[in-house]
Amino acid sequence: MFKLFKFLKPYFWQVVILVLATVLQVYTTLRLPALMADIINNGIVPGDTGYIWMTGLRMIGLALVSAAGSLVSSIFAARVGANFARDIRRAVFMKVIDFNILDVKDFSTASLLTRTTNDVNQVQAVTIMMLSMLIRAPLFCIISIVMAVQTAPDMSWIILVGAVAILGSVVLIMSLVIPKFKIFQTMIDKITLLTRENLTGLRVIRAFNNEKLEKKKFMRTNDELTKLLIFIDKILELQNPLINIIFNGTTLLCSWIGISLLTKDFAYLGNMTAFAQYVTHVMISFLMMSMLFVMLPRANVSAQRINEVLAKANKIKWHTKTQGMPEKQPSVEFRDVDFAYPGAAEKVLDNISFRAEAGQTTAFIGSTGSGKSTLINLVPRFYEASAGEILVNGLAVEDYAKEDLIKRIGFVPQRGMLFAGTVKSNIKFGAPGATDEQVRQAAEIAQAKNFIEKMPKQYSSHIAQGGTNVSGGQKQRLSIARALCKEPDIYIFDDSFSALDMKTDKKLREALKPITRSAVVLIVAQRVSTIKDADQIVVLNNGKIVGKGKHLELITKCKVYQEIVKSQLSDKEYLAELKLAERSSHA
Repeated sequence: MFKLFKFLKPYFWQVVILVLATVLQVYTTLRLPALMADIINNGIVPGDTGYIWMTGLRMIGLALVSAAGSLVSSIFAARVGANFARDIRRAVFMKVIDFNILDVKDFSTASLLTRTTNDVNQVQAVTIMMLSMLIRAPLFCIISIVMAVQTAPDMSWIILVGAVAILGSVVLIMSLVIPKFKIFQTMIDKITLLTRENLTGLRVIRAFNNEKLEKKKFMRTNDELTKLLIFIDKILELQNPLINIIFNGTTLLCSWIGISLLTKDFAYLGNMTAFAQYVTHVMISFLMMSMLFVMLPRANVSAQRINEVLAKANKIKWHTKTQGMPEKQPSVEFRDVDFAYPGAAEKVLDNISFRAEAGQTTAFIGSTGSGKSTLINLVPRFYEASAGEILVNGLAVEDYAKEDLIKRIGFVPQRGMLFAGTVKSNIKFGAPGATDEQVRQAAEIAQAKNFIEKMPKQYSSHIAQGGTNVSGGQKQRLSIARALCKEPDIYIFDDSFSALDMKTDKKLREALKPITRSAVVLIVAQRVSTIKDADQIVVLNNGKIVGKGKHLELITKCKVYQEIVKSQLSDKEYLAELKLAERSSHA
């Protein structure tokens, strides 16, 4: 928890004002019982009305000052707490947004959501309590004890009895609930995960008629969380009756001892009244501190989870400035590249070498799990190669600053991802400075112009989060338009044409040719028709390159490629392709 207090530094002077206001409130509040004793002893007992009025007015003034101090401290506590939480959320978000794919997997998306929201809220609530109570309660307690002892030393032992009783009850409650707080946060993670999984996978769940199964899973986890919450609440609710018993017991004890002392000296009445008020302040102080001590362990668990994110060292390190001078001519080259996931026994990619030149289209094809998508994800450093070297424009990707590398790459993922906003804002996502003409041109090349112009507000039409209000093919085309609008050196299409029909696919590839003449184009595809005109086709099988060349070369030389082509064509079409390949080789 204390590690997060560095976020309070910008608000140092606000905290100072808060402390001063709290001290003022405590001082003025604790002057009131002494003045009350003074009224009784020097005003009521002798019957001096003037003294009563004069002292009473002083008490009213002090009460107003105390109220003002309380108001100022409460306002600043709330303000500092809210800003403190805002800064932590921002720091966590900035850290998470900088994570690579493997870093996110270390926590899970659901856990990161909970840490950014629920955990920060827990820390914020306790921080406000600490700012309000951590100074006020000890001051009230210490000064009240000193004043009580000075006022009625014969009754001071009552405070010790009450304090020991309260501390004992707090220790008992904390020992029971602290171990449950970490389990509680883990259960919140699980609930978030199940909710997110079901909302994103709703179509699949309904398609397989598995609503009942998913409901059972959620209800089981929800019931576990409920039982845990009931247990925690039961224990915490013990605090109020225990404190009330102790509080009422000490009050009764004060009255009993005080009355027995009054029979000896009636002038003791004022002191007894003041002492009772001081004891009340001591008990309330212990009550506030006990509430804080119960809440603090829960917030501490949340703080630890937040610190885990903030302290996470990124697996991929970037230079702040590009080391060296990239070539002006775009190119991508792999030299003996291996890749394996952390802790995995087998390599996903093994000894991958190829070169992709500007103006050329290099395609990657292979069976599912052959490593195609992993390979192209190494170019923008979504993953880090285990061995070998990857060059972009003649410079190793490790030598680039992040912004310098990413600005050279237009990436279209396998699943089109759109963001809440408009059609225009999504196309301009990678090129905020693009003109309306550039946006329209990118949409036209991506074969998105027709459906955009049919939308109610065309390029200003609303896009829902995740693009849920457009079809899969439309999302894919808008994703392609987004990459085109960026005008990068390297275009990466990760099976980005799979959601398009054959006619649209062909039109799109034709429209891309003049735009990508001076750029490197890397395409991952499942359909042979998408890549048959590529300048270079790299065939992958079990993470290794088993063939490299053009379509007509590979169809006669590469067995894996032959099998892929044969699986997608009729026997007649396949034989025609073979004859064409033979004629080409003889020529």
